[in-house]
Amino acid sequence: MPEGGWPVIVFVRGSTFHEQNVTDYSNYFVRIAEQGYVVAALKYRHSDIAPFPAQMQDCKTAVRFMHKNAERFHCNKDRIALWGDSSGGHTVLMAGFTGNRAPDTDAYAEESAEVNAIVDWHGPTDFAKMNFYPSSQNHSDPQCPEGVVIGGGDVLEHPDLSAPTSPMTYLSADMPTPSTLIMHGGRDQLVPFNQSCRLYATLKALGKDVTFYKLDNACHACYGFRSARALRLVFDWLSDRL
Repeated sequence: MPEGGWPVIVFVRGSTFHEQNVTDYSNYFVRIAEQGYVVAALKYRHSDIAPFPAQMQDCKTAVRFMHKNAERFHCNKDRIALWGDSSGGHTVLMAGFTGNRAPDTDAYAEESAEVNAIVDWHGPTDFAKMNFYPSSQNHSDPQCPEGVVIGGGDVLEHPDLSAPTSPMTYLSADMPTPSTLIMHGGRDQLVPFNQSCRLYATLKALGKDVTFYKLDNACHACYGFRSARALRLVFDWLSDRL
């Protein structure tokens, strides 16, 4: 065990904001643990029972839980990263960018929700812009994943509900932001590639530590994201930041 304890990855799997089957990602968790990380796999309140911001609040609670129980799990509470794909990517961006700021929760309030780094795999970043780029799904309908997570409203007709769900809303030049790694497939058929481009451009313009990899032939969560190469990119990047 390294001095101070093992670094921690809080992992949030994608599920279109609906209920997650966390064990589906056991393959990822084992491969991450083999690199010397403690993996905390989050199962959040899904959109069918709780609208935004419940998901990112639960992610913050998970970070605080790991802080509180660091000694129990032989963890280093000063070396924590968030990692999520698809809707999980959105959740870790929201939780990581806001930290101890609103939208927050009182659960384990005595602990910090701040993290060192965020790994975002093809997460949506601006619901209102998703329908302006090619996709296999309507992203504004009240019954689409984005519509359900804002409470069952049309995304384009309710900017008051959709705007707070954009991680970029919570960024500013003078506000500390965790180092951020973005990865997106060039053939993503569900979350438009432009969503990650917008996030990268915003972070870069604000002078943040951000890295962006395009996996040319990867689709949404497949044909590349389970490869040893993709994981090595993440592990190499994390090694300099945790």
